[in-house]
Amino acid sequence: MLLILAGLGAGAYALIRRRQPTPERPAPAAFASDQSAGGTNPVRDAGPEAMRDAPQNRWSRVDQASDESFPASDPPATY
Repeated sequence: MLLILAGLGAGAYALIRRRQPTPERPAPAAFASDQSAGGTNPVRDAGPEAMRDAPQNRWSRVDQASDESFPASDPPATY
């Protein structure tokens, strides 16, 4: 009896979710308005022109190199 009620509840939930419109997800905060943020793990293009908010300080070569190396500069997850 309990399994039947659980099944009916899951079916009702699925029907309700199907009828509701899905809201659009806003773009992540780091992305400029013309940058694509699609995919399951979005990574923005390198450089200050790809940022939504302009950097407060002047963009140096070190900043550019650091931004271009992401996410490869992250430590491996195997340690």
